[in-house]
Amino acid sequence: MSPIQIGIVSILFVFVFLFARMPVAYVMLVVGMTGFAIVRNPDAMFSLSSQTIYNTFASYSLLVVPMFVWMGYIAFYSGLSSRIYDATYKVMGNLKAGLLLATIAACTAFGAICGSTTATAATMSAVALPEMKKYNYNRSISTATIAAAAILGVMIPPSVIFILYGVSAGESIRRLFMAGIFPGFLLMALFMAAAYLQTMRNPALAPAGESVPWADKLKAVVSGGVEVIIIFIAVMGGLFGGVFTPTEAGAVGVFATLVVALIRRQLSWEGFKSSLTDSVRISAMIMFLVAAAAIYGRFLGITGLPRGLATWAVELPLPPVAIIFVILLIYLILGFFIDALALILLTVPIFYPVAVELGFDPIWFGVIIVLALGMGVITPPVGANVYVVAGVDRETPVMEIFRGVGWYLVAIILCAILLTAFPQIALYLPGLIN
Repeated sequence: MSPIQIGIVSILFVFVFLFARMPVAYVMLVVGMTGFAIVRNPDAMFSLSSQTIYNTFASYSLLVVPMFVWMGYIAFYSGLSSRIYDATYKVMGNLKAGLLLATIAACTAFGAICGSTTATAATMSAVALPEMKKYNYNRSISTATIAAAAILGVMIPPSVIFILYGVSAGESIRRLFMAGIFPGFLLMALFMAAAYLQTMRNPALAPAGESVPWADKLKAVVSGGVEVIIIFIAVMGGLFGGVFTPTEAGAVGVFATLVVALIRRQLSWEGFKSSLTDSVRISAMIMFLVAAAAIYGRFLGITGLPRGLATWAVELPLPPVAIIFVILLIYLILGFFIDALALILLTVPIFYPVAVELGFDPIWFGVIIVLALGMGVITPPVGANVYVVAGVDRETPVMEIFRGVGWYLVAIILCAILLTAFPQIALYLPGLIN
């Protein structure tokens, strides 16, 4: 067999093992090492694997992952997420579909200090669902809104997905963070429109809540909103101004969030220890996944499969935009079965060269991939966000949540179309960085 044929067979083995519910990291690690030993030799395989695993865990660039993960957990255990929701709820709760709009806005704000879609889904489920039940909101639309809006946790920087894409593709994490801001707000607006239109068609789905005096609205915004703005400016302002690197920005974000929590005196010692424990657990999982994907990516590289695929795609009798939408469709289908973190690490070595060969900006392509992954986390059978929400709200069947995400899938697709038609939505801010 030729190296390219071995690469194709390895991909088939990966999907067979994944469908068999084997852990993603172990699958990529074992298949990558085995394939490398076949194409090269066992000694080269052991040398590559040991170096790759060590370099991954010793990577300065990846140090930002545990920093931003810890930042999100500090915000959760200090009650900052609850204050964010309280502020958006008091401002929008009395409107038609007000709690849905408030939840989407709160997910956007929490995404600015979190970076994880599942963490955003879990946090907002615990905070928002009791209020929606109180005002007799439809269970399907309530849970589906949280599952979908949690995607904003990785569109609005800081974003773990952008970090992993940047590391895998060798692109600037700072520019990727900048690129996600405007598309994130665009997706937020489209989600709000989807929620409002559903309520227009059937007002019983989301009745308006209580009216709150303007003084209380202002107090809530100052209490919850200002803290998020301070933390976001501390992180993104320094990045945008070139004051510090993305890795240093992670440390600044942790420090700013910790200072806010201590000033508020709402982070207990137990909460602090829990934030560390959860951050170490999640970060170790991500780092091992990155190391395994790096080994598999190196193996695919020596087979010549990514370059061959890029050449084949460029020679297709299709316009480049059509090829990009085919890639998005592939991401949507794969997202039915594979977790977002694993999917980006598995596929970037394959599709990144294709996008570059077709002449697309790699920063823009990263934003498009994050949107495509967003579809995967709310569609069956994997639908990670849906299962997270269902785990918090055990009264709502999983399929009922899946039935409610249709409008939000349309919003994501519309966002991808707009970004393709007007790429400067994503590229304007990165273009301002030297």
